[in-house]
Amino acid sequence: MDPKIKSCKNFNGYKPCFSDHNCWENGCKEHNPMGTKILIINLDAMGDVLMTTAQLLPIKQKYPSSTIYWVTLKNAAGLLHNNPYIDKVFTYDFETVSILNSLEFDIVMSIDKSLRSGALASQVNAKQKLGFGINENGKIIPFNEGAYYNYKLGMDDHLKFKINQRTGQDYLAETLELPYLRSEYIFEFTDDEREFISNYKKNNGILETDEIIGFNTGCSELFPNKKMTVEQHIILIEKLLSMNRFKIVLLGGPEDTERNHLISHEFGKQVINTPTSDGIRKGACYESIPQLIITGDSFGMHLAIALKKYVIAWFGLSCWTEIELYDRGVKLFPEDLFCAPCWKKQCPYNLECIQMIDLERIVNETVNYFDNIKSN
Repeated sequence: MDPKIKSCKNFNGYKPCFSDHNCWENGCKEHNPMGTKILIINLDAMGDVLMTTAQLLPIKQKYPSSTIYWVTLKNAAGLLHNNPYIDKVFTYDFETVSILNSLEFDIVMSIDKSLRSGALASQVNAKQKLGFGINENGKIIPFNEGAYYNYKLGMDDHLKFKINQRTGQDYLAETLELPYLRSEYIFEFTDDEREFISNYKKNNGILETDEIIGFNTGCSELFPNKKMTVEQHIILIEKLLSMNRFKIVLLGGPEDTERNHLISHEFGKQVINTPTSDGIRKGACYESIPQLIITGDSFGMHLAIALKKYVIAWFGLSCWTEIELYDRGVKLFPEDLFCAPCWKKQCPYNLECIQMIDLERIVNETVNYFDNIKSN
């Protein structure tokens, strides 16, 4: 057997790499070396998974000859589909764990501070482990010195809420011992998806010259207080429609179906209420249509960033300093509000941070963005 076979990405052992060649008996025909074998473990929220894709370019620059495996939850796996930097995506289940425990990696990059991710990272056979694992008592621990600052952010609310000014990508790069390059998220549509987007625009009378605003109206049920109210959305949309220049698109997932219906009911055919139950890839197709996205700190915000949209993001309970908009947007947050950010699931102060959202500024920022496009 040609020794190159063992280290070739093309060879899998159950079918020929090339229909006219037997690699096992005749040697490797086109050696594609695996290089450094890297496993990324990222089982947190879908927005976090998208944000982690910003580390792929630094990984490839540091390890140009490498094979990248990524294990994530089933609901997030689609976000990694068609990603040119990832060789294999695993969905987290018993079968995946048994396969991964049979492999040997050069590096494991464990992103999440959680028991399930830490347990998997601690079990997997790897020469080097970066990020977070668990100890024999089930406590989350940092694997490496580079993970200490990231770890301390979880231990110290004052550091996280009041002192830290570093973005999530910045301290994640440090956690993974990578250079911080301010790299972009990576999300790639397929040709079929691009055709779907084009057809959806045609079927809904959307022209290339239209000024289109997308509203991500909700968020996951994990932190329900990260939502602007239905009434606030209606006020905003009324103001924007009164200018007779914008088209409005409502965006969201299954958890946003009811509130999007309530909002669209106020305006009828004046707004385009996109489907909310077509899955994340179709959801990304719909979100690709507007030039500007108005959103809270949600998966929809991260998707807008990945799609390189102009983002007007408002924040309440979450940490606005950690979000990188890549100079394509503005962040609105409750300045001088003593209790924000807080990450509480229940608010003892009547959700002041949501009441303080400056709707007039959102309108002005929206108009300014489209006016600047016209002038340029």
